[in-house]
Amino acid sequence: MEKTISLKEIWAEFRQKNPKVRIREAARILGVSEAELVATGVGDHVIALKNTFKDLLKEVSSLGRVMALTRNEFCVHERKGRYEQVSFNNHVGLALGPDIDLRLFMSHWKIGFAVQENDRKSLQFFNGEGTAMHKIYLTPDSDLTAYNQLVERYRSSVVPDPLVSTAWPQGAGNEPVDLPASIDSTTVRDFQQGWLELKDTHDFFGLLRKYGLNREKAMHIAPEGHAIQAGTEQLTEIFEKASERQLPIMVFTNSAGCVQIHTGLVQRLVTAGLWFNVLDPDFNLHLRLEGVASVWLVRKPTTDGIVTGIEAFNSSGELIVQLFGKRKPGIPEDPAWRSLTGEVFEIR
Repeated sequence: MEKTISLKEIWAEFRQKNPKVRIREAARILGVSEAELVATGVGDHVIALKNTFKDLLKEVSSLGRVMALTRNEFCVHERKGRYEQVSFNNHVGLALGPDIDLRLFMSHWKIGFAVQENDRKSLQFFNGEGTAMHKIYLTPDSDLTAYNQLVERYRSSVVPDPLVSTAWPQGAGNEPVDLPASIDSTTVRDFQQGWLELKDTHDFFGLLRKYGLNREKAMHIAPEGHAIQAGTEQLTEIFEKASERQLPIMVFTNSAGCVQIHTGLVQRLVTAGLWFNVLDPDFNLHLRLEGVASVWLVRKPTTDGIVTGIEAFNSSGELIVQLFGKRKPGIPEDPAWRSLTGEVFEIR
């Protein structure tokens, strides 16, 4: 009788042969989800957590200084700091510290683990398909005792059921986006008017839902002068000029269940192979440029005046990363940011 090889054995053998391949890429290669691979360590170096993640997140501040990680297929956002002012309104949550700044969409958070990888400890959260929503890593400045106590309080005796393997995209980054050619002229006109009447950037999501558009498609029918397309060279140039001018910016990266925001300077920029990186002490960004299918400068009206953003999308019209000038509600956009973006996008 042939021996059935378990996923745990397959994963162990894969790691031995490919020690530098990260778990997300390994899951893609093996045709399973990342959470399925993590779950093979339960009882060894992994502890399953109760699905009471709102309560758990309210206690993460006890860990002190940690590293928050949120990523999508083409961008990894890592920010060090403390979790502060964590609150929830139904399934939507906020963390509003000066360093860790998050928007949390808890309906996507289904599975959690405490993980020890060599000497590195973390809390990792996944959706029902096993895709990572958010991860929290301890740093040398974290409170290890508080971490151990937190894990014990939220330890689950129930290991999650086998997950539905994520259908990894094939050839991501190459497929064309279908443009909204079928939208009638009246709808386009009404959408453009709605855009021009925006009072807050957060209202844009409701406008998209009203007209059944994703963000990237909306760029193609924006009011004149409010969405200007460019290339990846303009995206990296924005980082470079912000670094040269010591101009603080806001960098947004999202998974399905979390938006993570860095506000501050970007200083050490490094291109390595296919990746464009920000490698600062408290903020790291890893952007896979080949996955960027389109880049847009986007202008939205608000009660504080026009707000200018840079939005990068993959070939499926999904948002990869957004850039803004540093600002707070009630304060107009920094003229230095508007000048920088105008210069890079050659707007007179």
